Amino acid sequence: MRVIELRGHGGPEVLVQGERPDPVPGAGEVLIDVRASGVNRPDVLQRKGIYPPPPGASDLPGLEVAGVVIGGDLSALAAAGLGLGDRVCALVTGGGYATRCVAPVAQCLPVPAGWSDVEAAGLPETFFTVWSNVFQRAALQPGETLLVQGGTSGIGVTAIQLAKAFGARVIATAGSPAKVAACLALGADAAIDYRQQDFVEQTLQATAGRGADVILDMVAGDYVAREVECLADDGRLVIIAVQGGVRAGFNAGDVLRRRLTLTGSTLRPRPVAFKAAVARALRERVWPLLDAGRIRPVIHAVLPAARAADAHALMEQGEHVGKILLDWSA
Repeated sequence: MRVIELRGHGGPEVLVQGERPDPVPGAGEVLIDVRASGVNRPDVLQRKGIYPPPPGASDLPGLEVAGVVIGGDLSALAAAGLGLGDRVCALVTGGGYATRCVAPVAQCLPVPAGWSDVEAAGLPETFFTVWSNVFQRAALQPGETLLVQGGTSGIGVTAIQLAKAFGARVIATAGSPAKVAACLALGADAAIDYRQQDFVEQTLQATAGRGADVILDMVAGDYVAREVECLADDGRLVIIAVQGGVRAGFNAGDVLRRRLTLTGSTLRPRPVAFKAAVARALRERVWPLLDAGRIRPVIHAVLPAARAADAHALMEQGEHVGKILLDWSA
């Protein structure tokens, strides 16, 4: 199989083309003929040497793929309502930058009606992450307000659309007037240019002083103290990345008085059983919305897989709106 592998750690140039034997699926696994792969920030961190794959995972980058099932545990496939030749997208712990990839059957989902393989490759990482954190961990309810930090990231565009589809009000932050406009076009009720405006002040203003019920944070660091300020009573802050640093100081008295919850999670090292439960919930609650076209793909760029280094450079520029994807057929 063709792969994109790491020749050491460093800049995008350490991503190089190579060849390896096809992986062999085990019990409960399938082999996917990969047509497209998603590019995610954890891939960038792995490339830099600061986010190693969990034990037992492939050393190849790539956490999400889409393609055709060509082998694997047929009984597990049948139990999942899938079969050989089906088009699927899958969440994996690594190995996605390749033309063949092994995935647990329980982490595979059918490609939604009308979606291409390239479009579907951008679904698993963000949808698993948003569903498990915003809807399960933070229990966002219809009528509540969600503040999304980084509304034009792959996670952000998914969170905006999903929250709106389930009846929440959404405020998003973004780093330019063009990105603010993109958030509003996706359905956000309000958008804040965090380079020009104070997101605490703007969130409180947009909610008539009440604050956000749930905040999805990919920054952490000094954002945490400010987020505590703009949470509503009984509000929930969910941290899913620490781009602003791992240390945070905040007013613990506010947490006590206003019954706030500060939590977080990382998806990649969670066991298959956890991810399987998320996949079942997505198939039941979210996939009908995708099939019906109520949630649409938001793609910034599609590059040939051979240009994975360019895809990483593009992600690090931070100007993208939505997903960056690799096409193995290009």
